[in-house]
Amino acid sequence: MLTLPGVYTAYKKDGTKYYRSSITYKSKHISLGSFSEESLAHRAYLEASQILLDDSLTIISYSSKKNTLNFHKWVCLINFRDNNLYIKTPIYLRKNYFSYYLSNKLELKFDIDDLFYYSSHKIMKRQGHLFVADYGMQVNILSRYGIKSYAIPGKDYLFANNDFNDYRYHNIIIINKYYGVEKIRRGNYTLYQTKIHINGNFIVGIYNSEIMAAIAYNKAVDIIKKAGLDKNYQTNYILDITAKNYAEIYSNIKISKKLLTWKPS
Repeated sequence: MLTLPGVYTAYKKDGTKYYRSSITYKSKHISLGSFSEESLAHRAYLEASQILLDDSLTIISYSSKKNTLNFHKWVCLINFRDNNLYIKTPIYLRKNYFSYYLSNKLELKFDIDDLFYYSSHKIMKRQGHLFVADYGMQVNILSRYGIKSYAIPGKDYLFANNDFNDYRYHNIIIINKYYGVEKIRRGNYTLYQTKIHINGNFIVGIYNSEIMAAIAYNKAVDIIKKAGLDKNYQTNYILDITAKNYAEIYSNIKISKKLLTWKPS
């Protein structure tokens, strides 16, 4: 039943009345939310109308006004007004990249190549980590860059411009991409140290290449599992070499003699 402009009466399963607000702009029907009072639903409609028609209102304007619409909807409407593309997540398109607003104080930046993904995946923040729900699981967004869940910023990866909210590909530098592998310097040489955590960190060896160090870690995992340690270790998946080359390196690579003779206590 149509009441005030932009407001529709609806009922919950238990018969409770509530009010839905929506607006049509550029032939696009946009839901603005559900409200307990008709006046609030109408106010949301009026606010959306003002946003869509007044280009002096910006994302920054949100914090200086008393709003009925939530911030995410505000971003969606402004992006539609300015860029002629309605996106359900709080994205604002910019030249060659886009901003994803977790709040009016937290703007994340992404390459345009990620637009389709984040248009359909809502970003959540849990204990300082950023996740999306993907196939029923919470997936850390860093995994899209090949960064492991245990990775430490500044040690395993870093942001080139020191902006920890800038997730554009050119800005993320991965230092250590394999489990148990850390890049180290010895004089003028770059080497790769492999460690495995048993009861504390155990040095497996130091190697000339990152791939060798990653394979050494896999071999160390196999050895301690064979020795009887029942622990769910992740192993390195290596795409850069053939199966034959992997097997040759695995067979010949040297690891710590202490690890070869290790037994669970």
